[in-house]
Amino acid sequence: MAMLYISHPMPVTDLESWVRPESKRDRDLALSILERLHVLENTTNPGKPRSYVLTDPFVASLRLALTGGGNHNSFGVPCSTPEKNPVSIEELDNFARRQWEAVLGYMVGSTGIGITDEGVRLSQGVKALLQDGGLVVARGKKVEITKDGFAFILEEVNAQIWQVLRHYLDNAERLRMDPVDIFSFFFMLGSLELGQDYSKTSLTRTQTHMLEDLSDLGIIYQSSPSSTRFYPTRLATTLTSDASALRSVSASFDNALRSADGRGFILLETNYRIYAYTSSNLQIAILQLFADLKVRYPNMVSGRITRSSIRQAIQMGITSDQIISFLKTHAHPEMRTENPVLPLDVIDAIQLWQNEKERMKTTPGFLFRDFLNAAEFEGPCKYAEEIGVLIWKSESRRMFFVTRHEQVAAYLKNRSKKGV
Repeated sequence: MAMLYISHPMPVTDLESWVRPESKRDRDLALSILERLHVLENTTNPGKPRSYVLTDPFVASLRLALTGGGNHNSFGVPCSTPEKNPVSIEELDNFARRQWEAVLGYMVGSTGIGITDEGVRLSQGVKALLQDGGLVVARGKKVEITKDGFAFILEEVNAQIWQVLRHYLDNAERLRMDPVDIFSFFFMLGSLELGQDYSKTSLTRTQTHMLEDLSDLGIIYQSSPSSTRFYPTRLATTLTSDASALRSVSASFDNALRSADGRGFILLETNYRIYAYTSSNLQIAILQLFADLKVRYPNMVSGRITRSSIRQAIQMGITSDQIISFLKTHAHPEMRTENPVLPLDVIDAIQLWQNEKERMKTTPGFLFRDFLNAAEFEGPCKYAEEIGVLIWKSESRRMFFVTRHEQVAAYLKNRSKKGV
């Protein structure tokens, strides 16, 4: 943003003064991404230091979006006529909570516990989106959560929303939608005002079609698909901010997995018995993914963590580390007085039960080899380690393995131009 209204290129030395020394890795990654997206260009002029400049199309478009110029309606078009039955912010929050909890409930619904008990039914489009995103897997009529899905439900709700929207954007071609319209609409939603109704007349055909899908997710509210107005919920208005997407205790999943006073709710004993002080169907369904629950009371459930329950979770793709992290994060205050928080014998057993099934871990990536000498090998290998993409190296064989290759390839290309 600081470079947006600078007419001349920004010298690299000036740009580096904005970055802390310990953030070199983040800076290099950000610059690499911006260059690949053609947002930033690297310019060199004889007698002048290397500089960066924002590309003209990006500058013009962003300035127009920020100032609201032209006929792009970057900030939506508020309705000029009053709503006969206006929707309150509280009603919008309740609607968003119900819809989003229905999404999470569908993901963990393979436990057999009824989650969507408020009359919410997800559309086939939303279910297909979750499956295409690799968050759940359909096996016949049964739906199972995946490893990525379990990691998803442990995230803060804003991160969850963006991940689902990213999958939506990835499916634009299959849905026969314009990805540019989709992307611009996401950012427009983040600039709208909570409680204000907006007109559909300025929306494109793609964006109008999106309203129905986003309504299923609780991101926008419309009284009916034929209505001429829509309301953004808190899930939409916080897309581009760090504010909590939902204020309800049970709406944000992180808060949903805590008791009413904000504390942890799980007790775990050395004999593998587990007690959870909760009446939430969503919380109970999460627990039943990896625990064998036997008894349910009005405000508590109890059961055991068993070899078969852990192996069932691992078969879905959930890892032992995720289970242990979940139990530790949501441990009851009484357990937090102990060190360690969780019984060591239970932790060891959970890890052992996973190791029985998984003897090998695979990591997708790229292998660099055939370096002529040690000096040629050390430079890119050290650079890969600095930017955090190095997984394995062999100095004797002059080979190394990385998770991402773009920055390393750019490093090698720049070095070859310099004749090093």
